[in-house]
Amino acid sequence: FSKDDAFFLLFSFFPEINDGEGHASSSHQTLKGTSKWATSLENLLEDPEGVKRFREFLKKEFSEENVLFWLACEEFKKTQGKKQMQEKAKEIYMTFLSSKASSQVNVEGQSRLSETILETPHPLMFQKLQDQIFNLMKYDSYSRFLKSDIFLNHKKSEEQEETSPEAQTAAKRASRIYNT
Repeated sequence: FSKDDAFFLLFSFFPEINDGEGHASSSHQTLKGTSKWATSLENLLEDPEGVKRFREFLKKEFSEENVLFWLACEEFKKTQGKKQMQEKAKEIYMTFLSSKASSQVNVEGQSRLSETILETPHPLMFQKLQDQIFNLMKYDSYSRFLKSDIFLNHKKSEEQEETSPEAQTAAKRASRIYNT
């Protein structure tokens, strides 16, 4: 069972993870994009493009499983129906939490779940572990992400878009429309 197999299975159960929102993410962002990402990890994780860039960064740091686990837990909370919840809970467990997990996340040993809890799942069953991973990302990798080439290059391209002649022309047109 390889890491690629795990991601394939994960995306089969959680297709929304691919772009963070279940739809194609746009590479065109307003200045709000990176500026908003820089204000908090929460804002970054709410933006599909931000998730995409953060995943890119974490992949280079060999810790992409952290954000994938966090996203899977967010989707799990929305799951309806006991059977579907059991399937998704087992998938999260097998992919990220089991001692044999292909993309094991680094959580405190005593807070690991046992497989028996998977029989009676509830929407917040992974919350404690998800919070641990969120804090790990927030206080560790997020600050490095904000200094990374991935973030800085994306920010620079946003700024160039904002100062491009097309953007200025559109802004002038908008200004004329609203100031008449």
